Amino acid sequence: MIGRIAHPTVRQDWLGEWTYAHRGLHHDDVTENSPAAFDGAIRAGLGIECDVQASRDGEAMVFHDWTLDRLTSESGSLRDRSAKELAGVALHSGGTIPRLSDLLAQIGGRVPLLVEVKSKRGMAWKPLARSVARALSGYNGAAAVMSFDPRIVRWFSYHLSGRPRGLVTGRGEKTRLAFAVERAVSVAHARPTFLACDIRDLPDPALARYRERGLPLLTWTVRSRALMARARLHADAAIAEGAGLA
Repeated sequence: MIGRIAHPTVRQDWLGEWTYAHRGLHHDDVTENSPAAFDGAIRAGLGIECDVQASRDGEAMVFHDWTLDRLTSESGSLRDRSAKELAGVALHSGGTIPRLSDLLAQIGGRVPLLVEVKSKRGMAWKPLARSVARALSGYNGAAAVMSFDPRIVRWFSYHLSGRPRGLVTGRGEKTRLAFAVERAVSVAHARPTFLACDIRDLPDPALARYRERGLPLLTWTVRSRALMARARLHADAAIAEGAGLA
């Protein structure tokens, strides 16, 4: 079920050398994907994983949810506002919604960054992909892009070919067989240089074979010491939060 995989030519040996703070080092008093959460991760010597989605004018903004309600005092769709408007929206713990370019300037190459590019059915994704590519093309630090959407990962293989690009996977409620077939098709189409799987899907013999054939494997979201032990056995690096970082 695993097709032929071309060995990546991009430099990505650093991927397996770090543990990544999921949405930064956040907790009850520090909002996820906030400047404070990213500062905390940098101080702790952790890599950073973040989410980006597009503003109304197509700029990559660092934010996970489709709406503003959970993480700010405002409401409504993030995509209904311009980048300038969003940059003025306060997060619960302080600071405002950063642009991806703001986050890159904040990190300044001190720790590596994983950028998850968000998409959903029926939503235009190319403006966001182009914004991410523009931001990363002038960045000298270690950074990788990744997405659940195989179309986006494949697009980066042409338009940001010098950066690692990962396909994010998770079985969810699908049967093992249906998911294995879907994942194999997605990997063949996306042409990733690494994979990032749900920790609940490990161990998985197919993922082990992908690793053997040259695709590093990251795993998310590691939220306990027991899950961290599983990640260390079956993956190259963990994307973790809370007790998983203890």
